[in-house]
Order: sequence, then structure tokens, then C-alpha cells
Amino acid sequence: MKAYNKFLILLISLIFLSCSSVRVSTDYNNEIDFSSYKTYAFSKKGIDKAQINELDKKRILKALEVELSSIGLRKNSINPDIVISIFTGVNEQINVYNSYNYLGYGLGSWYDFNYNTSTTQGTLYIDIIDYNKNELVWQGIGKGYISENISKKEEQIKSFVNKILLQYPTK
Repeated sequence: MKAYNKFLILLISLIFLSCSSVRVSTDYNNEIDFSSYKTYAFSKKGIDKAQINELDKKRILKALEVELSSIGLRKNSINPDIVISIFTGVNEQINVYNSYNYLGYGLGSWYDFNYNTSTTQGTLYIDIIDYNKNELVWQGIGKGYISENISKKEEQIKSFVNKILLQYPTK
């Protein structure tokens, strides 16, 4: 019975981890009037350095375009007010669960229950650089878990980008 309870707790924990939300932090220059920025472009050099596959880069850029448009910015590759760059990080965590339970009578026997899990936490950095001054004016960081399931991944990436850019100071 104890093994069953521990397995149930482990299962609930895994479900919680897979559904956990994105933790967001931001930093910005509070002397900047962000409402003066109207146009943006992506930094090809910065995006090329991101340590993720091309499909995920495209998912992130698509999500960024939607979110930047929703806060009133439009894409202008020729003379932008700001330049958007991204970079990523990955932390893999391996959890090992051991449980030893006494079973039987007399000398008894031991039941050994081992369960290993591996989760990957991704970090997405979104940098906003003033094009004319060539200086970082805003940085948003999102940390969370992304599923390897392709059907869920796109929605999770959209959620990641959305939650980070909700912190962008539009006023």
C-alpha cells in the first residue's frame, strides 16, 4: 500500500510539473519611454546563435510577431526603432525516487521500488535593443517546462512568449 501511495504522489508530481506555468522575470531601463517605440526587426545574428532547432526558432518568432503586434508594434526591417534578439538555455534535471518497504513475516523480505524521471527546463531570453543607441533597454526571461509532444509544444511556446511580453512596459 505504501508503494502505491508513493507512486500516486510521484504521478501527481509529474503531472504538476508538466502543467506548471512559466516563471517570468524582467529588467528594463525605467528612463525609457517605451511608447515611443513603434517598429521592430529581428536580430538575425542573435537568433542564429539560439541553441534550439530551426522549427522551434520559427515557432518563437511567429509567437513574438503576434505578441508584438498586440502591443502596437509593427515589423520594419529597414529602419526599426528596436531590435529583438532571443537566446535560450536548457537545464535537465534527473529525479531518482527510492522506496524500501518491509513485506512479509518472520525474517521478511524487502521490496525495492525505484523510479527515475528526467525533466528539461527551458529558459527563453527576449532582449529588446534600442536600434539608434545600440543598447539593451528591456529583457524578459521565462523559465518553464516544454513538452516534447509536438501538438502541445506550439501552444506552450506561445504561452511562454505571451507571459514574458505581458511584462513589457507599454507606457
